[in-house]
Amino acid sequence: MSGLKSKAVVKRFRKKPSTLRRFISQALLGAWSNLILAGQVYSQQQSVEVIIVEETGRSPYLIDESSIGKFTEPLLDTPQSVTTISAELMEDRNAMSLDDALRNVPGITLGAGEFSWQGNNPNIRGFSSRNDMFLDGMRDLGSYARDPFNLDTVEVLLGSSSMVFGRGSTGGVINQSTKKPMQQELRKLHMNFGNASTTRVTADFNQPLDLGRDAAFRVNLLGHKADVPGRDVVETERYGVAPSLSLALGNATQLTLNYMHLQSDSTPDYGLPWIQGEPAAVDRKNFYGFETDYLETQADVSSIILDHRFNETFSLNTQLRHADYSRSSFITEPQVGPGVTRSDAPASVTVYRMIFTGDSNERMLQTQVNLRADFTTGFIEHTVISGIESAEESSDPAFGFASQTPYFDYGIAVPTTNLANPGGSYNGVTATRLRSDASSDTLAAYFLDTIKFGDQWQLSLGLRRDRFTNNYTEYRFDVDGSQTSSGQVITKDIETSYRTALVYKPVADGTIYLGWGTSFNPSGESLSFVSSGRALTTSNIFLEPEENESLELGSKWNLLNDRLQLDAALFRITKKNARVSDPLNPGFNTLAGEQEINGFSVKLSGGLGEILHFTTGYTRLDDKQENLLTGNTGRMDNVAEDSFSFWINWTQGERLDYGIGTRYLDERVVNNRKFAGDYWALDAMMKYQYSDNITIKVNLTNLTDEYYFDQLHPWHVIPGPGIGGVFAINLDY
Repeated sequence: MSGLKSKAVVKRFRKKPSTLRRFISQALLGAWSNLILAGQVYSQQQSVEVIIVEETGRSPYLIDESSIGKFTEPLLDTPQSVTTISAELMEDRNAMSLDDALRNVPGITLGAGEFSWQGNNPNIRGFSSRNDMFLDGMRDLGSYARDPFNLDTVEVLLGSSSMVFGRGSTGGVINQSTKKPMQQELRKLHMNFGNASTTRVTADFNQPLDLGRDAAFRVNLLGHKADVPGRDVVETERYGVAPSLSLALGNATQLTLNYMHLQSDSTPDYGLPWIQGEPAAVDRKNFYGFETDYLETQADVSSIILDHRFNETFSLNTQLRHADYSRSSFITEPQVGPGVTRSDAPASVTVYRMIFTGDSNERMLQTQVNLRADFTTGFIEHTVISGIESAEESSDPAFGFASQTPYFDYGIAVPTTNLANPGGSYNGVTATRLRSDASSDTLAAYFLDTIKFGDQWQLSLGLRRDRFTNNYTEYRFDVDGSQTSSGQVITKDIETSYRTALVYKPVADGTIYLGWGTSFNPSGESLSFVSSGRALTTSNIFLEPEENESLELGSKWNLLNDRLQLDAALFRITKKNARVSDPLNPGFNTLAGEQEINGFSVKLSGGLGEILHFTTGYTRLDDKQENLLTGNTGRMDNVAEDSFSFWINWTQGERLDYGIGTRYLDERVVNNRKFAGDYWALDAMMKYQYSDNITIKVNLTNLTDEYYFDQLHPWHVIPGPGIGGVFAINLDY
């Protein structure tokens, strides 16, 4: 058995305190300067009008507060880069999945799934964040395709944040904030129809209840079915329901109950094979899998949230979450044999198929208790968040294969196909080669004090202590189903994470900050020690956690009477003990790598009156990594040196809105030898308000039909969608 000795038990207890491209920057800074200047002229020329619409003219793209209770200050005074995508922006940009929303955040790239690691696989500031998904501030464990039908905002917090979120969070985290019951009646029905057989219906109903103060019920519904523009065979079907109930228990206590069910049945896309370090030069529509391929996922998440205010000083937030995720798959990956070159005629190239099958169930029971205290000691103000967190998590994936390729022979023949004209069917079986069962327990305590020295200076000091234990058992099988080996690993990692930041406010609407934080990545972070979904190696089982540091110098400003928000930051993230292959122990890794990201980001969002709303951002990442044992250096996987996003919405008259935007992603590399080129994508929107309650909207995505590559993996690469058009009728009462 790879990586495990039969019935071996390994225990560990660890206790340890712990260029810019000139033309781009000039163009961007010049554009932003002109926008600000234009806004100032606008404000001066329309001063009376500005005063009149001050409350109603605020851009719906602006978010002032974080939904995460551990952040006590407004985002202006939060010493960390945060990009928040509002529900209105997602609607205007026609985001039909969480990935659609994340594509518009500079600094994020998307990885392709592999076998059991399906769903969303983002990289934030150069580091994988597939295990750093959160829902209302609590870990969202499952590997499933997330949908924004029940989301108010998506918050991307950039930089190491284990002090707030626990294990992981090296490049940052993604927090999905769900829609909550409110005291206004709401009736929304949005119907979308488009090319690639797109049909999507969402509904949002909210009703105050005559059950006392602040009682309300809300439910969000989803039905979605669509192919992928420009791709053959690939399709997705999703259904969801998310009810929530809010009740006041007396004058000081609020109880919120919510539940989300989201199920998906799709034909998954493993894209194209690599040839000589580049994606195969074939038609974008080519699909090399089988029409019988499938990926079925289901997520059921239930939460109880209790908020209680004791007095002016103390308030308590308690959350209890139970989540159950399931997944079943039959997925085909295309590969070409050694010696194939890009000059070979596609019709002469054989494409081998590797089939992955599997199923899995993940479960989580998590409790989080946060106590907030606001008090003063002399002339110093304190806002303290302290709390405890406990979680029980489990996962039991099975790994099955069928292939006879030049690289992997699993003893079951799978029909080959042709690179130019793929096709064929497969009705054979696969063999389960590994099944594992893992359970983990997390117990953590944390403390964060935000100290204010008058109106201009603020100091944040925080620490968190995590105990993460993992009990992993696996069983391996031969192609005939007979068991060949079994093994067990028990690990215990105890880590302390730190966060400190100094904030200076030269004026009430401006902040300059310097922040430092740490994070850690245990070997069993994802509840599995399987480090390769095809070779089924367990190369990290004897390793201590990777440790990371993030340093960020930034500034945030509210401009033009809070109509614009400008954020800019310089940052560095370092991992001093990255996992790399051990040349002295083949098949295993060792902590002898070093990874570093140096970067710069700037973001401007807001509006000018009620006529113009926009959001734009740019991120530069300089990445490097080194194996200190071999001296080998190179680039990190799936990092775009430059990324840019822009969206502007303007109103013509009383009923007509236009929107246009673009996004740019630089060249990326995987395995330091496979490259996907840079690309631009252009989107547009037109919205017409037919009546007070009926709006008609048209969205066009990838207007130029750019053939680009969206998701990268060392063994396959997935094209982005072709030109898409969606017509929507929105009924809002």
